[in-house]
Amino acid sequence: MSVSTFVAVETEEPKPVTETTFFLIPEYTFTCPSTIPKYVKGWARRGSAKKKETKNLFIEGIIRMTCAFKIPNMVIKLEEGSKGGSKKAVQLRQAIRDTLAEEMRRDDRIIVLGEDVGRRGGVFLVTEGLIEEFGEERVIDTPLSEAGILGVAFGMALYGLKPVAEIQFIDFVWPGFDQIMSEISKIRYRSGGQWKAPVVIRAPYGGGIGGGLYHSQSPEAIFAHMGGVFIAIPSTPYNAKGLLRTALRGDDPVIYLEPKKIYLAVKEEVPDEDYTIPFGKARIVREGKDVTIITYGYMVYPSTQAAEEIEKEEGISVEVIDLQTIVPFDREAILNSVAKTGRLIVVNESPKIASMASEIAAFVAEKAIEYLIAPIIRVTGYDTPYPFAQQIYYHPDAFRIKRAINKVMEWD
Repeated sequence: MSVSTFVAVETEEPKPVTETTFFLIPEYTFTCPSTIPKYVKGWARRGSAKKKETKNLFIEGIIRMTCAFKIPNMVIKLEEGSKGGSKKAVQLRQAIRDTLAEEMRRDDRIIVLGEDVGRRGGVFLVTEGLIEEFGEERVIDTPLSEAGILGVAFGMALYGLKPVAEIQFIDFVWPGFDQIMSEISKIRYRSGGQWKAPVVIRAPYGGGIGGGLYHSQSPEAIFAHMGGVFIAIPSTPYNAKGLLRTALRGDDPVIYLEPKKIYLAVKEEVPDEDYTIPFGKARIVREGKDVTIITYGYMVYPSTQAAEEIEKEEGISVEVIDLQTIVPFDREAILNSVAKTGRLIVVNESPKIASMASEIAAFVAEKAIEYLIAPIIRVTGYDTPYPFAQQIYYHPDAFRIKRAINKVMEWD
C-alpha cells in the first residue's frame, strides 16, 4: 500500500471546551468539564461510558490539556481505491502497542525495558498488557535510571537480544546520553563491523500537552549530530507501525520519537497485512505546485491545515511532505518538490538554531538554489526553554505557517 494515499478529516467541527467530548478510547471516554477555563489547572473528568479505574492520572492530564486547546478528534481514512484491506481504526499509541506485541510474538529476542513499562503499562499506557502476555523476563520494569536502562540495553544488544528501551519522556534521556553517544551509536564502526547494537530507543517527544519545560522538548536535532543511529518520527498510526517494524527488524540502533500530542488525537484505518516503511523515504501528504512545506511528526497537521485553508482562501497550491525519518531524510523528495514549486518552508516545533529546519534549508541552498524563487523560511519553536503558560504561542500553528506562505508568495 502506498503511504501517500491518506487524507486527514475531522470527525466533527471543533466545539468550545465547555461541551466537547474529544476522545473515545477503548478503556475510557474522556469528557471536557463544563467549568474548564482556557488555562486549566484541574483534571478532566472520566466519562461514564465504562466504570473502570484509570491506571494513570497523567493520561487524564493530557486529555485535559488537549481539550483546553481545542484539538479536534482526527480520523485519517484510506482514500477510495487504496490497495490493501483495512480492518480497524486505531490511535497512534495503540498502533505502537500492537506493533510491539506482534513483533515480540514474531521474534523472542525482543525485550521491552523501561520505567513503569510493565505493571503500569507506561505513563501513556503504550505498553499496557505486554507484561501479561510476555511475562516479566521480556517486559522489565527498571529503576529510575536512564543511564542504567540504556547501558543494560546496550549490553543486551551486544549479546544477541533486541532491546526496546523506553525513556519515559525524551526530556529525561540526558543522564543516559553518553550510552547512546559514545557506545550504542559507535560500536559497529568502532569494532569494524564485528559487533552491532540493534537497540530501539522509544520516547515521547514534543509539547502541546501542558507539560512545561521538562516534559515538552524536541531535541531530535541533537541526536542527528551523533552519527551511527537512525531517527524515525511517525505522524500517523499507519507509519507508526511501518516505521517501528523496520526499526525492530534492523541491525542498527534507532531512536524512535513519538509525538505525544497525537497519541490519542489521531486515528487511522490500518491494514492487517505485514508491511514496513523504509527509512529515508518521505510521503507526500498533499500535492501542490506553488509552495513546498517540509515537516514531520505532529507538525504535519498544522502544516496540512494551513495548506488547505490558504488554497480555499487565496488559491495558493501547497505541497506538504512528511519526512517520516530525519536520519536519513529523503533528499530526492525534497529536491523534486522544490524544483517544482521554487519556494520552500520548513516546519518543526524545536528551537530554530541548529534545528532540522536549519539543516534542510542549508541542504536545499547547497543543492537547489538555482530553483528557488524566494528565500527559504523556517517556521519553528523559539530559542527559549519550552514555556508552560504560553505553549500555544510557542508551537508553530496554521496562522504562522500561512503567514510564511504569503511571504514566499510575494516573490515571483
